Amino acid sequence: MTESFPRLHARTRRFTLGVPRNFTISPDGGRVTFLRTRSGTDPVTCLWELDVASGAERLVVDPLALGAADEDLPPEERARRERSRESAGGVVAYATDREVRRAVFALSGDLYLTDLASGGARRLPAAGPVIDPRLDPTGARVAYVTGGALHVLEIDTGADTVLAEPEGDLVTYGLAEFIAAEEMGRMRGYWWSPSGDRLLVARVDESPVTLWHIADPANPDRQPVPQRYPAAGTANAEVTLHVIGLDGTHTAVPFEQEYLVTAAWDAHGLAIVTLSRDQRTMRLLSADPDTGETTLLREDTDPAWLDIVAGVPARLSDGRLVWVADADGGHRLVVGDEPVTPPSLQVRAVLDVDGDTVLFQASGEPSEVHLWTYTAGTISAVTTEPGVHSGRRAGGVTLVARQSLDTEGTTVTVGSASINSLAERPGLEPRVSLVRAGSRELSTAILLPSWHVPGSGPLPVLMDPYGGPHAQRVLSARRMFLESQWWAEQGFAVIVADGRGTPGRGPAFEREMLHDFTISLQDQVDALQGAAALHPGDLDLSRVAIRGWSFGGYLAALAVLRRPDVFHAAVAGAPVTDWRLYDTCYTERYLGHPDEGHYERSSLLGDAEKGDTEKLERPLLLIHGLADDNVVAAHTLRLSSALLAAGRPHTVLPLSGVTHMTPQEVVAENLLLLQLDFLRKSLNITG
Repeated sequence: MTESFPRLHARTRRFTLGVPRNFTISPDGGRVTFLRTRSGTDPVTCLWELDVASGAERLVVDPLALGAADEDLPPEERARRERSRESAGGVVAYATDREVRRAVFALSGDLYLTDLASGGARRLPAAGPVIDPRLDPTGARVAYVTGGALHVLEIDTGADTVLAEPEGDLVTYGLAEFIAAEEMGRMRGYWWSPSGDRLLVARVDESPVTLWHIADPANPDRQPVPQRYPAAGTANAEVTLHVIGLDGTHTAVPFEQEYLVTAAWDAHGLAIVTLSRDQRTMRLLSADPDTGETTLLREDTDPAWLDIVAGVPARLSDGRLVWVADADGGHRLVVGDEPVTPPSLQVRAVLDVDGDTVLFQASGEPSEVHLWTYTAGTISAVTTEPGVHSGRRAGGVTLVARQSLDTEGTTVTVGSASINSLAERPGLEPRVSLVRAGSRELSTAILLPSWHVPGSGPLPVLMDPYGGPHAQRVLSARRMFLESQWWAEQGFAVIVADGRGTPGRGPAFEREMLHDFTISLQDQVDALQGAAALHPGDLDLSRVAIRGWSFGGYLAALAVLRRPDVFHAAVAGAPVTDWRLYDTCYTERYLGHPDEGHYERSSLLGDAEKGDTEKLERPLLLIHGLADDNVVAAHTLRLSSALLAAGRPHTVLPLSGVTHMTPQEVVAENLLLLQLDFLRKSLNITG
């Protein structure tokens, strides 16, 4: 019997298993190292290598062959995977030397080294469960973190040296703090020097951060898990930087601003990027590794906030700076001091700098993401076919990973060679049209059932947004709409809309979210009305539901509380209901400090306490994982208490042991089915 879509969707981790990822191109362009599971339902990630000339793939490391069938992860690694939304197991990360001859990785807390030419892997002795191992550029030694201490292991001799030992239980060396990993995209806390003789190391002191507890009510015999959570308006962890030599020397690298965004250490020197607490000022500093003295290279400011862009700072071979900055209404690539891309091309990330060539991602149309290069004053399009593209470049060779609406899954090409995707076929084909809807011409996807004949009768509507800033749902990629199409096949007209705050349309569009998250609801209403105008007779606006997770969950609950005239039922998964309970970096970027007075307008708790009879009639299902350490369950519980106190009916579905990701197969499968049942009953849908 063929598996149902909900079951397959859960088993395949949303069809991500079997997809090649984490590519590293050798400096000569001849080999590509990458990660991939053996099939679309196998959750164990292996390390592979492609020979570009022949197109032959070779399995380098199979975790099962190393006896790692059941992973036993240290708590720090579990936290790293939650922050990076990693749902697979096995070799989920690796690091190579400069020549890409050797690679290291952690497996069940053990440290492994593999020779990429000969294959196979051997276990190296480590002082404890290993977190984030990284080879030095020469490949002679490997650094890793265990117990909050930074170690360096000499590969040939096995000598293990503790370079930095934490001074207390709340101090770590070499790890990214919660805010860096969750909100700034920085998953690392140390960087090797080009010669491999010293490292730049972040010291994190969490003692100023408020102590919370994540309890497990289903298992009252278990102790609550303590967590340092930097809620909006409260203290962040203290992060300091130090250059630590293999000879034991320590040199402090002071900086003034609240956040350490990233660091880069190459042949042109050591650089760090910092960001002010209000995120309106960003500084690029060079640092002298001998003295720790810093010099300001660049300072960017914005009256709303500054975006963190992946891949910068970087340098061309002649030392010129590669940066991304806002100018003339666009996110622009900057080389030296000059913007080199037009304002109409929104630069999203710098992917690689190969000598004097910069490979970067950018969008002209927000639903499309293309690859471009900058070389010798000229920008050139690498990809032109519709779709969403990513890539890497080294040794004059460019790797292109493409998703599109006209092809299934991800295709990966390197020159004339390709890397196979082993992802499962979903068994349905999204029937999606991408349009500009409503008065604001919002990027909107409309999905109808495959069996529906236009004009044959109105369908109940399901709004299926994320809707929050800096995240996009409407992209020209089939995988973005698989779940939405499944909902359409159940009898809904599904609408996915990206409102103000989402990327791809320029800084002004993104910054309209400043100080007011509720504009996202206005945009969903606008998109709904625009979609109905484009499909007269196909959308039943008397039966409109909305569902979402995280910010989308907040938006779903907001919809039935504030616009019951438009929305008739909602499923809110892991919603943020009180923005004072969410973290500093994300929340303060958009709403400012709580003392500035912008939080009440966007809070759901006040809406729960007021309302009329009509609002009491809009069914609301709240779903929350009790082990969620990102949007903690207190959000849902406080909203539920406020609704109960006001006598307002609602439903709460607590998920014991489930985090923000809901990776468990049975949970993920049944969540879809339970939501479907709830919405059918709420909208009186039969058949």
